[in-house]
Amino acid sequence: MEALSEDKILKIIKDTNLEHIAIIMDGNRRWAKEHFLPSMMGHKKGVDALKKITRACDDFGVKYLTLYAFSTENWNRKKEEVDFLMDLLATTLKSELDELNQNNVKMNFIGGLSALNQNLQDILEKSIEVTKNNTGVVLTVAINYGARDEIIHAIKNIIKDGKKEDEITQELVSNYLYTKNIPDPDLLIRTSGEKRISNYLLWQIAYSEIYVTDTYWPEFNKEKLAQAIIEFGLRQRRWGK
Repeated sequence: MEALSEDKILKIIKDTNLEHIAIIMDGNRRWAKEHFLPSMMGHKKGVDALKKITRACDDFGVKYLTLYAFSTENWNRKKEEVDFLMDLLATTLKSELDELNQNNVKMNFIGGLSALNQNLQDILEKSIEVTKNNTGVVLTVAINYGARDEIIHAIKNIIKDGKKEDEITQELVSNYLYTKNIPDPDLLIRTSGEKRISNYLLWQIAYSEIYVTDTYWPEFNKEKLAQAIIEFGLRQRRWGK
């Protein structure tokens, strides 16, 4: 990317106070099919895109990046694909943790993590522990995540804590969500051209700007991210007013 173009992106981010980008990483399997490859190769290629976008967010000064890696509905896929995805998550985190830490990335995970196998849970906990003092991009990965489940989980804990009716506010509910320590996304990006939210951050994206690109996730790169940010800079956010 030319320096002038990158300067333009940095200016947009500063002028719009763009802090948080959330992404629905869609299109791995379709990318693989179009390239006459098994779907697993699409998921592997998707990991490369994840690394590129994390670095791009760091270059652009985007503080928070949240990625939809595995939904509560993805358990319905074939067992061999689910097992592959779980192994891919585990091996990727193990192999990339040192580099993520060196790049000052702070790792975070949201979702029903207790349903994951113990090995993967241990890897997630180690990733959080190793990077907890880092001050760069906060990379949140949603695993076994579904927004409706998240809201139900919050309601149950609100009841469990004995909150009274007049205590229930938007701020209180937000503080019971998995994302309680993360600001709501400013920009939601979905790759592969699908125009659905897919049960992702339903509460948090109430006033997010939504950008859909036909690009499959494995081909989404720094330049594509820049295009999304430029479009974001052209939007007029009204916050319901």
